[in-house]
Amino acid sequence: MDRRSFLKTSAIGGGAAAAASLAAPAVAQGQVKLTMVTTWPRGLAGVWDSVERFVNNVNEMSGGSMVVEAKAAGELVGALEVFDAVTAGQADMYHGADYYFVGQHPAWAYFTTVPFGMTAPEMMTWYYANGGMALHHQLGEIFGLKSFLAGQTAAQGGGWFRSPITSADDFKGLKFRMPGLGGQALSTLGASVQVLPGGEIYQALSTGALDGTEWIGPWSDEKLGLQEVCKNYYPAGFHEPGAALSVACNLSVFEGLTPEQQKIIEVAAAEAHQHNYALFIANNGPALDRLRSTGIQVQEFPDDVWDAYGSASKEVLDGFMDDEIFAEIRNSAEASMASASGWMSVSDSAYTAQRNRVLGG
Repeated sequence: MDRRSFLKTSAIGGGAAAAASLAAPAVAQGQVKLTMVTTWPRGLAGVWDSVERFVNNVNEMSGGSMVVEAKAAGELVGALEVFDAVTAGQADMYHGADYYFVGQHPAWAYFTTVPFGMTAPEMMTWYYANGGMALHHQLGEIFGLKSFLAGQTAAQGGGWFRSPITSADDFKGLKFRMPGLGGQALSTLGASVQVLPGGEIYQALSTGALDGTEWIGPWSDEKLGLQEVCKNYYPAGFHEPGAALSVACNLSVFEGLTPEQQKIIEVAAAEAHQHNYALFIANNGPALDRLRSTGIQVQEFPDDVWDAYGSASKEVLDGFMDDEIFAEIRNSAEASMASASGWMSVSDSAYTAQRNRVLGG
């Protein structure tokens, strides 16, 4: 049995690819219309910008012959229901963070981020130059999807806490929002981890349903109002060193497009990915300055907490290594990360340290 057949017959949940085969792109008066569901509330800083950038790219690059209509979370399906909606053919594509779908397969996490994983430049290197995109497509094929990176938040903050974190013991019983495999790692430290979509975080914090949360970074977190509820902010975290966002198209819908239309989706996603990265970097610094000026306590985790994060992360990642596809993706990502970081540590990192020393930055 060839690998393509193996992947289809071993699809988790069974029948996803078959359901996807019922879908076809909607065409009216020569115009292809695609409905895209998202995991984000409309207007949510940074992540909704990525949605709009991708939609506008497709509409403009196609000259209006292909139109994507974006639906915010809850407008057609719930935020965490978009994966099933697209695999079942209820919608043509989704925009979201693939680590929301680790319940479908843990390897989806690698196409957003994993704890102690790749920074944004390392992620781009793996995805575009070292085989990551092909593995994204391979995993998507199991579920009847064609996926592309379409956003990048850069390094995400360690989170907001009502009280400072002084040791790993402080996580025991802590009600904390963190999705993906990072959330599973935090669970091993005794935290009560919840996976909530972005639109529900503020309310959960306000009512005491959460003791703390991570979201994205200073810009998005400020817009969400997290500083109104928690006063201890940790800019550096272990769980999302460079979180990517994705567009995934129903595979049958994608295969029903012309090669030119398929390339438009691919290029529109890649451009949204790089633009989104720049947008987050440009906005996070000024936002952090504003947060500091309001009296927010900007903190750093002590070394023993980082050590606990590392042990917990390794335990979680190692626990999936008996899965062939997870192991293949993890090994590929880590090999690329080691290669990229080996160079950047003696070039970029050394340069910026000397630049800051010489210029007093």
